[in-house]
Amino acid sequence: MIAIIDYNAGNVRSVKFALDRLNVESEITSDFDKIIRAKKVIFPGVGEASTTMKFLEDNKLNSLITNLKQPVLGICLGMQLLCNFSEEGNTKCLNILPNKVLKFVGNQKIPHIGWNRIFDLKGDLFKSIEDGSHVYFVHSFFANLNVNTSATCNYIYNFSAALQKDNFFAVQFHPEKSGKIGEQILKNFIAF
Repeated sequence: MIAIIDYNAGNVRSVKFALDRLNVESEITSDFDKIIRAKKVIFPGVGEASTTMKFLEDNKLNSLITNLKQPVLGICLGMQLLCNFSEEGNTKCLNILPNKVLKFVGNQKIPHIGWNRIFDLKGDLFKSIEDGSHVYFVHSFFANLNVNTSATCNYIYNFSAALQKDNFFAVQFHPEKSGKIGEQILKNFIAF
């Protein structure tokens, strides 16, 4: 069973629907025992970093997430909260990934919404995915590039489209909204 962490964030149900389409057993839950016993965990979300981190801390989900040993996939806000700091609300995050989350600043439209290409793909999360594939983004903040970057994208800047460290995988884009490419990424995660 895959546990989808239920917390103070949007877009959790669309991940459940994507897994249902793949005939994968999953449950949206904030139950500690179910999350700990799950074979895999997905930490999705759309929302604001500081209020969401406060919710995680108030409900002790922050310490639960940082201690998970099974494969964990952070999506969008979930990815950003796995980092060490976000400029959104000057927020200390979970500090699993040593990345800073920065605000887009520039002449292009913000938030970055729509299909964009990902490059420099590394690791099993991107097995059978071609460099330059299109995925769907919706975000105003981005994680900087570092040794944990497993995919890049360019919108105003080059940024981390995906990160990986130990059992933690994270994507800034929405695989559940990224058609066949996103479906393959979810299948790859399920196969871990």
